[in-house]
Amino acid sequence: MSLFEARNVSKQFGSFKALDNVSISVPEQCIYGLLGPNGAGKTTLIRIINQITGPDTGELFLNGKKLMPEDVLSIGYLPEERGLYRKMKVGEQALYFAQLKGLSKAEAMRRLKYWFKKLDIVDWWGKKVEELSKGMQQKVQFIITILHEPRLIIFDEPFTGFDPLNANTIKNEILFLRERGATIIFSTHNMASVEELCDNITLINKAQTILEGSVDEIRRNWAANEYDLVFNGDVKIEENGQYQILKQESDNGISTIRLKTTVTIGTNEILNNLMKSGTIVSFNPALPSMNEIFIRVVESKN
Repeated sequence: MSLFEARNVSKQFGSFKALDNVSISVPEQCIYGLLGPNGAGKTTLIRIINQITGPDTGELFLNGKKLMPEDVLSIGYLPEERGLYRKMKVGEQALYFAQLKGLSKAEAMRRLKYWFKKLDIVDWWGKKVEELSKGMQQKVQFIITILHEPRLIIFDEPFTGFDPLNANTIKNEILFLRERGATIIFSTHNMASVEELCDNITLINKAQTILEGSVDEIRRNWAANEYDLVFNGDVKIEENGQYQILKQESDNGISTIRLKTTVTIGTNEILNNLMKSGTIVSFNPALPSMNEIFIRVVESKN
């Protein structure tokens, strides 16, 4: 069952079309990647979901019902451009935003104590936001985003400003939120994070959806007829009528090659042909990374 749906959403600003008939369906309790190059339309769609702006055409649904203004209380949004008041103290600010989301002061304090302790920021309560590093501010905004336990959480580049250790901490917390029942829309340019976290994705380019589905299924589909080989020595393979070379590199006496077969051919026949070029150490079907798929799909549409 889908927790959130956007159906045939379009949005235009003057002569610029930001979204062109875009639809997404976000399954309940999943992490859904919203991907695309800069200017593709991701931020516009996120702003429409948060009712910051409205669509020109199309409909949005939350839990099977049309999205209404009061549904903002069921949504948590961490924007790429952070929105903390720099002169305000961290604790006062967190409490203020929690109450805006409908929590009582007592309940907000209880949850804030839990999360400040969990993310090891108890000592920051009385500091002004301007005294904190970008990563510290990001932790505070993360807590503010999820404190009211929204059913739908939207993270737009949530790892900006974090060192690898703190980025890993937030990744684990995002997985924890999903385990507790949250549905998450995750917008990022970091394809490694997509592979680690996302169950499903939609890729938007030039205002249109160009790829969607489960991450595992997409990687399997794009892996069709692709293979990774490792040779001993400095080996160069030339393309022929049976396969094309997608990548080949040599380093420290080892050559790694990825190829794609262009005709129906068995693996034994491929190996027999390639063994003439050198000693094969390994030969395996290749699963392309989401980064590779992202680049190939976008370039094919440009």
